[in-house]
Amino acid sequence: MRWLDHLARKAAPAFAADRLAAALDAAKRGDYATALGIWEPLARSGSARAQNNIGACFAEGLGVERDCGLASRWLALAAEAGDPVGQRNLASLYFRGEGVEQNYRRAAELYRAAAEQGDGPAQDMLSWMLLEGEVIEPDIAEARRWALAAAGRGIASAMTRVGMLYHDALGVPRDPAEAVRWWRKAALRGDADGQALLGAACHLGAGVPADAVEAYAWLLRARAGGSALAGRYIDAARGALTADDIAEAERRAALSLEEPAP
Repeated sequence: MRWLDHLARKAAPAFAADRLAAALDAAKRGDYATALGIWEPLARSGSARAQNNIGACFAEGLGVERDCGLASRWLALAAEAGDPVGQRNLASLYFRGEGVEQNYRRAAELYRAAAEQGDGPAQDMLSWMLLEGEVIEPDIAEARRWALAAAGRGIASAMTRVGMLYHDALGVPRDPAEAVRWWRKAALRGDADGQALLGAACHLGAGVPADAVEAYAWLLRARAGGSALAGRYIDAARGALTADDIAEAERRAALSLEEPAP
């Protein structure tokens, strides 16, 4: 629940902290009416995290009618108060042009403000924007720095991106084995694109010994997770297998992943 994460991180008076924790518990149960009833007085008394959470509810339509205009007002209060989740969530509205005029540069500024406070999803998104270079000026060194920061906070998509940097020799020497190491970390945390790229590497024997069964198993996971990348390799990977191999790959793909420690 990224919109509502880390609810009680910031120091607050004991009463406010207890109320914020109670609201988060209610939200996790899907009882947004109770959560909003707790957040509103806290938000009006200046709690930036409560302001963020009310804005998040309006942005996502959680317990209220979706209203991106109201979302942007509440999130602006949280962002102006320096709340990193509020900054990140407001950045998302600017990026998509919901409730505010689309403004990629403003989105990047807000993502950077949150990233500098250690917010992993903001670090990940800022890294992506800097690497793609389609909506803001590209900066590969900065993209790598923020991808590593996000990866260090357990953000799987950032791990996949670090792997791509090594695969494509962007700001670092080309190192297929290092790319595979990062893709495996991401894949084990459930990132579908990381799973697709790991499967492709296993299929091609790039940075890792070729293993057709393992390749197909990871590509099956990636396809099930919605990765468009899986479609580039899955038919070729399947074509290299016997019926028994396919059955084994399907068995592996159906196993639960044991997410490693960050």
